[in-house]
Parts: sequence; structure tokens; C-alpha cells
Amino acid sequence: MKYLHLIWAALFRRKTRTFLTLVSIVAAFLLFGMLDAVRTSFDQAGQSANGAERLQTGSRLSFIQTLPSSLGARIAQVPGVQAVTSANWFGGAYQDPHNQVFSFAVEPNYLDLYPEIAVDPAQRKAFDDTRTGVLVGETLAQRFHWKVGDRIPLQSTIFPDKNGNKTWTFDIVGIMQSKDKKSNGFADQMLLLHWKYFDETTPYNRGTVGWYVTRVADVNQADRVAKAIDALSANSDHETRTQTEAAATANWMKQLADIGLIVGSIMGAVFFTLLLLSGNTMMQAVRERTGELAVLKTIGFTSRSVLALVLAESVLLLLIGGVLGLGLAAMLIPVVSAGSGGMLNLPTVGAGSWALGLVLMVLIGLLVGALPALRAMRLNIVDALAGR
Repeated sequence: MKYLHLIWAALFRRKTRTFLTLVSIVAAFLLFGMLDAVRTSFDQAGQSANGAERLQTGSRLSFIQTLPSSLGARIAQVPGVQAVTSANWFGGAYQDPHNQVFSFAVEPNYLDLYPEIAVDPAQRKAFDDTRTGVLVGETLAQRFHWKVGDRIPLQSTIFPDKNGNKTWTFDIVGIMQSKDKKSNGFADQMLLLHWKYFDETTPYNRGTVGWYVTRVADVNQADRVAKAIDALSANSDHETRTQTEAAATANWMKQLADIGLIVGSIMGAVFFTLLLLSGNTMMQAVRERTGELAVLKTIGFTSRSVLALVLAESVLLLLIGGVLGLGLAAMLIPVVSAGSGGMLNLPTVGAGSWALGLVLMVLIGLLVGALPALRAMRLNIVDALAGR
């Protein structure tokens, strides 16, 4: 630490160049923090204490392939199954196709399998008694300024009604709240409608369901129950795949897009560009100080000391920019989540992200500083002072 003043002076020898390089590093690690939050958010989808007791059964072929509604009664007879419900994807949008709403047509007992979703008992009864009634999440209601008693039109991007009209009208009879906000509060952002009304109104469903949700009596028997459920439709035209709720959610996300691959590809390109940029900065900085480095060697600094000084300068540059970038991401993520109207519920930059970020800062700093540091270490004093 006694040479920190030398490292700091060398780092800010060209303030404009250092500042511009720092801006690039800050931007790179800001992007890293934001994208890592997105990846974490998708990884955590469907994970909760209650979710550990639930299995989700969908088509083995594709998540858009439906299953016969008669399968539900057979699943209920499987030993170890405590309760079964089902749901369909509705694909709703409010006023504009870009205002997508997570909307599902569900069986009457759907909420019984989700104790982490809170609904006022009177509103739950109103939902059960109202054919066109819907329950909406608290965040979703705030986003569109909905309240109980409103009659709202929803455009289905998939299912028209019997008359070919894709605009459906529903009555809001209740508001849902998520008790477990750590599960990304998904219940706060979705809309539930009656499966029976949905099935009878559209000619395209024809008594099928999108997926089944099963609550098991013993989580330790979940694997056996899953295999028994899949055995019911083995070698049929509707073979199933039963997984834990978290695994099913992750699989569904991957069929839409491999978020991990996308994030990894973007960050790979960003950090490769950062390597070139910061590496060029360090090469120029060392080249400009050739005479000064020779003087350091003349007054007693060893070649290894000079090597360490240049590497420390490079690592310090990355640490300053990287910490600022991740800190900025930690401040912006709550703002982005709040500004999305509940569509995004990103976790803050956690200890794991900070640890990975710090490791990347040090590694990149060592990589970009290695070549100029070796050049400085091998510097010939006579040639350097002579300007050769």
C-alpha cells in the first residue's frame, strides 16, 4: 500500500483518457449487474416453499400442446396425490397488443393449491359465483387503474370467441395479493378467469387443458408420483412430462428463449470489447511513461516491482469502474422494477453477483495489464533513457 500514491498518480496521468475508459468500464458492469438480475429473476421463477409441494404436468412434445381434461380424474387417483387442478394460457392484452397480461383460465379449485395467494373470502365467493368474473393481481390492478366492479375488455392473442371476436369482456370481482414476495410476486401480476366459461365460449379449446398442477402429500415421494403420472399417458398421443413447479417454469422459459445463453452471449461480447479498450489504454499509458519507468529502475525498483506497479494500476482501474457500475446497477434495479408497472420484479445485486463481479474485475485487470507490465519489467534502462 505504500506505493498507492505512485499507482494513483500514474493512473490519472491522462485524466481525460482515464475518465473515458472508466465510463466504458462502468457501463459494462452496469449492464452485467442488470442482466444478471434478469437471469436470476428467471431462475427464481416458480421457486417457493409452497412450490416444493407442487408438480406440474404438461405435454412432453411442447408447452403449447394441450391435454385431455379427462386426464385430471386419473391423476387424482394416483397414490400420493393430494389434489389436482388445471389451467390454460389465455394470452390476453389490454387495449393494446403490447400491454400483455399474464392471464389464465383456471379450474374452481386452482387457488386451493396456491395458499401463498391471498384473496378476500367474499371476493373469492364472488369469483366462484360470477361466470364472467376475474381475479386480478394487486400490481396489475394498479398498473391499469382497475378496481373491483370494473368491466374490462381483454384481447386474446390466441383464442377468439364463437363469433370470431378476439375481444372478451370480463368483470373484476376480486384482487389477489402474493404473501411471498420473494417468489417474485407473480400472483400480483396475473389475471385468472373461469376455465368453464373459457372452454364454452371459444370453439378452439374443445375440453382440453394446458397443464395440470398437482399437490403431493409427501414431497419426498414427488419423484415417484411424477413417474406414476407420466405412466398414465405413456405411448398415447398425449404423452406428458411431470416436473417440479420450478423445473417446469424453467423449462417453459427455455422454450421461449434461453435466457442464460442470451445473457452470457451479450456479456461475452461486452467484456471482449472491454478487454480491447482497457488493454489499449494500458499499453498507451505504459508507452508514455517509458522514461519514468526507467528512472524507477535506476533508483532501485526491481523489475518485479515495476511489473507489480503496472498490474496494480490496471487492476485498480477495473476495480474503480466495476464497483461504480455494480453500485449503479444496485440503485437502478429497484427503479426499473417500480417503473415497469409490475411486469419486471428484478432482485437486487446480491452477494453472489458482487463476488462474481469482483472476480471479473481482477481477472480482466490482470489480463489487460499483463502485456504492458511484462514490457515494463523487461525495459532496458539505457535504451529507455536514450529514447530508443
